[in-house]
Amino acid sequence: MKTMRAAIIGIGAIARMHARALGDIAGVELVAATCRTEEKGRAFAQEFGCQWYADTDTMLARERPDFVTVATPSGAHLDAVLAAARHGVHVICEKPLEISLARIDQMLEATRQAGVTLGAIFPQRFNPVVQAVHDAAAAGRFGPLAIAASYVPWWRDDAYYGPGRWQGTKALDGGGAVMNQSIHGVDALQWVVGASIPGLAPAENPVESVVAFTAVRSHDVTRLEVEDTCVAILRLKNGGLGQLLAATSLYPGQLRRFLFGGRDGTAEVLEEQLTTWRFREESAGDAATLERFGGVSSSSGGAADPMAINYSCHTRNFADFLTALRTGQPPALDGLEGRKAVAIVQACYESARTGQAIPVDEARR
Repeated sequence: MKTMRAAIIGIGAIARMHARALGDIAGVELVAATCRTEEKGRAFAQEFGCQWYADTDTMLARERPDFVTVATPSGAHLDAVLAAARHGVHVICEKPLEISLARIDQMLEATRQAGVTLGAIFPQRFNPVVQAVHDAAAAGRFGPLAIAASYVPWWRDDAYYGPGRWQGTKALDGGGAVMNQSIHGVDALQWVVGASIPGLAPAENPVESVVAFTAVRSHDVTRLEVEDTCVAILRLKNGGLGQLLAATSLYPGQLRRFLFGGRDGTAEVLEEQLTTWRFREESAGDAATLERFGGVSSSSGGAADPMAINYSCHTRNFADFLTALRTGQPPALDGLEGRKAVAIVQACYESARTGQAIPVDEARR
């Protein structure tokens, strides 16, 4: 198996998670990473045994990696993806793909024209317990979904949004608790819902419309440019309803939760723990599923600390992308899939701004 040469664009906190995840995949070599700060770049290069570059185009031209991961601030993802496309390099991008649908569509068009693959990073899709719920939805075990809910009751202290930080800025974060933290839950929710709706087109968003309210409740409203609290109601395309709770305002922070259910069954997830798994028609594998996922979650999932995340789901996300590259197939989590969560988030923000229900397919580009 040919060794795949990898590079990372952007050396922030998440880049270390990328490097560790890539290091756990056989047949992958991290050859380079780029950022503008020399001290940070050289320290990263020494830690992970790669080269540091101050300029992305120079790195791509000299190293000619097989693929890059994008770990820049969210509002800088477009520039990184466009650079990869210019150099004919496959690219997988950290969530969210970008902070607006217009910028995502630029990414999609640039990579399409360059003939390179664009993948998205949403590690919750590779969380085995969430995958079990997705598979149950695809098998129709819930019946028509009545409720699909994602709760992210997290906490971020004042320093997280402090001076000099890109977090909490409209230009680079694009939003607050919904766009940055809760978007993992938004994507997992729409992924499970989509699996439950027969005949849904691959690029079609399974959420029809959104009504949302946002607020700043636990941070300095004169400094924070985005929300730290959001509650939203979703109308699903199967007629069911959804709920989103997104917060960085709830000290001390609690585990992420999902709830999916209908007339034939209910599943509830607390981070990595399956707390409810009941169906009208039992399956031979249900006991094994409960035994596997019924234990207490071993991860806080970033409830209060952004880096308290188990990177094994990143590893699986990358491995799926690399399998697609090696087989010449599009990844299951490609750019169009990654776009869906941002469409829902933008509809939330437009609803909060206008006080109206916003159709997701008509959210502002």
